[in-house]
Amino acid sequence: MLKKNYSDVAEEKVTTAGSTKTTIRWLITEKDGALRYAMRRFEIKPGGNIGLHNHPEEHEIYVLSGEARIFNDKGLETIAGPGDVLFVPPNEKHGYENQGKETFTFLCVIPILNKK
Repeated sequence: MLKKNYSDVAEEKVTTAGSTKTTIRWLITEKDGALRYAMRRFEIKPGGNIGLHNHPEEHEIYVLSGEARIFNDKGLETIAGPGDVLFVPPNEKHGYENQGKETFTFLCVIPILNKK
C-alpha cells in the first residue's frame, strides 16, 4: 500500500495546447507501481484554460472545486462543477476554460498505455 498527500507531489505548469494558469500533479504513476491507471490532479486558476487537444487515452474526471466550461471541437459544451463526473473518449478533442472566480480543481484518471 502507498499513502501520500497531494501537496507532497511536485506541481508542474501545463503549457500544451496554449494552456494558461494551469498546473498538474501526477499523483499515482508507474513509478508508484501502478500497472493500468495513472491519477492526476489539475488546477486551473480563474481566467485560465487547457486548450483544445486530443490524445489516445480516455479520461475519467471528477471535479473537486470551482466551475469550468468543458467543450469539444463538435460544438458540444457544458459547465462542470463540484461533484460532477466527465468521460472523455479516446482521441476526442476537448478543452477546459475557467470563467469563474474560484480555482477549478479536478482529478483525472487515465489508462497507462503500453510504451513500445
